[in-house]
Amino acid sequence: MTELSTTPVTWRKSTRSNGSGDCVEVADNLAGRVAVRDSKDVSGPVLAFSQAAWSHFVNGLKHQTSTN
Repeated sequence: MTELSTTPVTWRKSTRSNGSGDCVEVADNLAGRVAVRDSKDVSGPVLAFSQAAWSHFVNGLKHQTSTN
């Protein structure tokens, strides 16, 4: 992703990460984008989402978790 390579990216893992190695890292300090990558492959592919799409995804997860 060219637009990510010129921007300082701050990656973070969920506070609910349990150390099993099955984690994703999220960078939400990018203008208009949220980037997601596999924490085990930090030089691998990165998915980028609009902030609106990411917010919708996270809210959907929260709703699903609260109803199960």
